[in-house]
Amino acid sequence: MGEFRMVGARTIAEEAFLRLDRATITTPNGQSVTRVVVSHPGAVAVVPILDDDVFLFEQHRAPLGRDLLEIPAGKLDVPGEDRREAARRELEEEIGFSAGRLEHLTDLITTPGFCDEVITIYLATDLEKAASRPVGVEEEHATIVRIPFSEALDRVHAGDITDAKTVVGLLLAAGR
Repeated sequence: MGEFRMVGARTIAEEAFLRLDRATITTPNGQSVTRVVVSHPGAVAVVPILDDDVFLFEQHRAPLGRDLLEIPAGKLDVPGEDRREAARRELEEEIGFSAGRLEHLTDLITTPGFCDEVITIYLATDLEKAASRPVGVEEEHATIVRIPFSEALDRVHAGDITDAKTVVGLLLAAGR
């Protein structure tokens, strides 16, 4: 039996950091099919722990039309950007802390049915205060929320925290 192979792709649209392609794929039985693929540069996210607390970031998310409580995160700004350095940048930008220690938790594939985005999630400890540098209107109007880590886990289990990267990051950090 053969394998799935992408034999071609045509860009349909590009906007900001996303690219929309129509991909042609051959299946193991030789059939040719097309799929729409969103190309994303990748992202990082950080679970910042200080004492027994976690810092979360509440910001407006336009696609949902509401605010979400999330761990600090952001896309890679340039191709090939070091993910660990991007995580350090996002931690400072969003909550104003630097991490003495970053531990890799996972590489989360967010929506493989249509997008190639991978979010690398880190656990940040040994935090020290730094200058926050919000980037963009959502970050400028966001709220930094410091809560006990156990409360954040309770809110995940209660369905109050539903952002995928945040749920995964908090649950994996709880196992450390």
